[in-house]
Amino acid sequence: MAQIDAFFKLMNEQGASDLHLVSGQQPVLRIQGDLERVKYKTLDNDSLKAMLYEIAPEHHVKVFEETGDVDFAYEIPGLARYRANFFQHRNGVGAVFREIPATILTVEELGLPTVIKRLASLPRGLVLVTGPTGSGKSTTLAAIIHEANITRKEHILTIEDPIEFVHKSEKAVINHREVYVHTKTFSAALKGALREDPDIILVGEMRDLETISLAIEAATTGHLVFATLHTQSASKTVDRIIEVFPDAQQQQVRNTLADGIRAVISQTLFKRTDIKGRVAALEIMIATPAVRNLIREAKTFQIPSMIQTGAKYGMQTLDDAILKLLNKKIISADQAYAKAEDKAKFLPFMKNSPADFTEI
Repeated sequence: MAQIDAFFKLMNEQGASDLHLVSGQQPVLRIQGDLERVKYKTLDNDSLKAMLYEIAPEHHVKVFEETGDVDFAYEIPGLARYRANFFQHRNGVGAVFREIPATILTVEELGLPTVIKRLASLPRGLVLVTGPTGSGKSTTLAAIIHEANITRKEHILTIEDPIEFVHKSEKAVINHREVYVHTKTFSAALKGALREDPDIILVGEMRDLETISLAIEAATTGHLVFATLHTQSASKTVDRIIEVFPDAQQQQVRNTLADGIRAVISQTLFKRTDIKGRVAALEIMIATPAVRNLIREAKTFQIPSMIQTGAKYGMQTLDDAILKLLNKKIISADQAYAKAEDKAKFLPFMKNSPADFTEI
């Protein structure tokens, strides 16, 4: 057993999502969104480096020493997998680990709207799950892929950096590929994917123009593509994709994206006030013909209005999702106000002045 495994066991016992190990500081756990120091000695650089290098594959150590950053996955059988990031800082080395549960929760167990489950049965198209870092995008995608795995006799290919949730093939055949281990880049893996007879492709992150272009191409040539972006709403997601391309190509991309897109789920996490844990609030945009026309005509600013009137298709705004959680007393008014789009709607629920006075 590696020395660092004791911290992972503590992390699991405490229900922490993240572990911070930084030279010159005590270990820190993120529990329900808050950072909590561990009662342990201050970590010195040499002992921490030895602890980290014990679990890192040799080629990742080499990359880290050459660049100062590296990502990879580490697994403790029977406990969990961990997404690891090593980095250099002023006082030496540091690392942050995100726990990836061994058990994949279903859409029902996560309490997600039923339309999320239906996305797993789409025959083709592009589905984007967006939100800030740590908002639960990977967990939502894992639930969707799990649903496809148990219901479809098809080939599912995942491309990630690093591999997070590991699915065992059920009705589907699932292959996991890790960037920098099994392939050089996301774009190289996507080019190869089109020759590997996939029905469903999961792209861990659309990071650059080429990857975005290939993902859209795959979605418009008969594949069902799931991917993530670090954007905070459906309309901003569409704009972000378009803006990556040179001006001369943007109208063509609008047309292609409008043909291929099927849904955008934008989510954020809240600390629960009723029980221990966190809960996601989701904005859901379903790409109806009317929504696709807005994308073609560069009228993405009208998408929020379309979402508000699209409840019969399973659409909902982020504020409506937050309001439901608040009315059920699952989250606090302070949290609801902090993460809402239309903050004025949540002011009547506040007992004190908002912490962010710049929003008033």
